[in-house]
Amino acid sequence: MSNELLKVTNLVKNFEIRVNNGARRKKRIVQAVTNVSFSLDKGQTLGLVGESGSGKTTVGRCILRLIEPTSGSVAFEGQDLGSLKFEELRALRRKMQIVFQDPFASLDPKMTVGASISEPLIVQGVPGDHADKVIELLELVGLSADHAQRFPHEFSGGQRQRIGVARALALSPALIVLDEPVSALDVSIQAGVVNLFEDLQSRLGVSYIFIAHDLSVVRHIADRVAVMYLGKIVEIGDQETVYANPTHPYTKALLSAVPLPDPKTERSRTRIMLEGDVPSPVNPPSGCRFRTRCWKAQDVCAQEEPMLTVRPSGQMSACHFPES
Repeated sequence: MSNELLKVTNLVKNFEIRVNNGARRKKRIVQAVTNVSFSLDKGQTLGLVGESGSGKTTVGRCILRLIEPTSGSVAFEGQDLGSLKFEELRALRRKMQIVFQDPFASLDPKMTVGASISEPLIVQGVPGDHADKVIELLELVGLSADHAQRFPHEFSGGQRQRIGVARALALSPALIVLDEPVSALDVSIQAGVVNLFEDLQSRLGVSYIFIAHDLSVVRHIADRVAVMYLGKIVEIGDQETVYANPTHPYTKALLSAVPLPDPKTERSRTRIMLEGDVPSPVNPPSGCRFRTRCWKAQDVCAQEEPMLTVRPSGQMSACHFPES
């Protein structure tokens, strides 16, 4: 029996924008996600990392069909989500939930915490009195029954994010997309929320897609890591392998910026400083999209797009001149 929960194949998402062209405005197509493919097993966490604008959040929302993919396929428990009718997709959404980045904007300020947590149960037509379930969920995420009658503005950022997690867990999902769930929180609060995610996974067996730009947080929670740059995955593999032996120059540059807890080691290592800005997704570079900022770029990088290739260390990366 397969342990695979989610399979994403050649996912593409285009957005249409209008740009100024002198006195006229011209339509242009931005490919926010380009041929992204990966799989996720039950009870596993995939860390999706990269700079702002790399397409991480768009991938997460396409998987849940909060936005419609332009092409490609997303299979959840063997079912192609693109082929499902509205009612079928609605029923399947019990098993797929999301925790948003901003823990305040994602909660209705006019609804009590209890009402927000019970709303998914009402929308999905779960019968019965939901009060006991709400208390159970609040206690599961480290809050108390008394919090059910309060409003979002009465809580700290970390507490609001725990409320968002409780709401996501209301329907006992198999998959939760965590869209930068700790980036809006104080550093002192982040560890507690990340530890909560790990505890819930060990107790409930839920799978995560953990979207983040902080590689130190991803290292703590992820089983596998996918690094994105300008809409494409440039490296993917087991967390330990990618962090110990990055084979794509972009991954190596990102990891060199992660501070180390040992002051002596931190002072002795060399940080890779990327030159230039991330190119516009409206007009991405030919060939390798990272070549305009890469210290290893050669003529072939502008002429041929590198494919994801299995490296001797086990992960896959898209580079003509991978790191050894």
